Amino acid sequence: MNQITSAIVALFAALGAFAVMSGHPVAGAVSAAIAVIVMLSLKMANTWEKFVILRAGKLHAVKGPGLFGIIPVVDNIVAIIDERIQTTAFNAEQALTRDTVPVNVDAVIFWHVHDAQKAALAITNFQQAIDRVAQTSLREMIGSSMLAALLSERKQADLQLCESIGKKTIAWGITVGSVEIRDVAIPVALQDAMSRQAQAEREKQARIILGSAEAEIAGKFVAAAKIYAGQPAALQLRAMNIIYETTKERGTTILIPSSMVDSMNPAAAVAVSLATQTGAVHAAGVEPVH
Repeated sequence: MNQITSAIVALFAALGAFAVMSGHPVAGAVSAAIAVIVMLSLKMANTWEKFVILRAGKLHAVKGPGLFGIIPVVDNIVAIIDERIQTTAFNAEQALTRDTVPVNVDAVIFWHVHDAQKAALAITNFQQAIDRVAQTSLREMIGSSMLAALLSERKQADLQLCESIGKKTIAWGITVGSVEIRDVAIPVALQDAMSRQAQAEREKQARIILGSAEAEIAGKFVAAAKIYAGQPAALQLRAMNIIYETTKERGTTILIPSSMVDSMNPAAAVAVSLATQTGAVHAAGVEPVH
């Protein structure tokens, strides 16, 4: 009994008691009868509620929200429907995927009643029916999906479940807003195998990247060698840069071959080259031409 009905009933009951105490038993009995009638006939539905009323076994009306009256004994409230968004958790244990992998899947469905009359009269217990339909649809979806797709394409699986369940519940006056898969559990042995597979894939990719880098570096070295072969001065500048880079740190001792030092001096390099040529001519018994 709602607060308004309670207040009215209390008022008439107080008036009846006062009338009896004042020596008017008939007025007191009338007040008491009115209080009983008000208590049985005056109802109130909250803004999210709908009352389904049968009159003599037939559908009379769907009332709410607000105050409304019924005829006691003749009218019967068979259902009070909550039209707010409801959540129902459901799961599927040891369900086989398309590639015969057993998985445990937990999900939740968000739904609401859009037609109170159908929800009350078209099915016996719509809440239990939603749970059964959701479980059946989840198993059907798992059986038609590969494990990899089930793990990686969650949003697509959610949409598929929402559409499948919604088609079945629309006839009961129930709209499915969304379905969300919360967890997909696979056997521990399969988790280890998948972990090793992922590690092997990462190692393979790392080796491919390393090989590509080595090939690119080798190509750069070949291009640099061609440049140095055609430009001796460039090689000398590179050698001087290497020595500079290695002597930037203080307190270090660097041992440099004399031939490398000579190669960085163009005049010395030319003298060495001429001396080498002169020695070769003398060895052949030919006087050098000045």
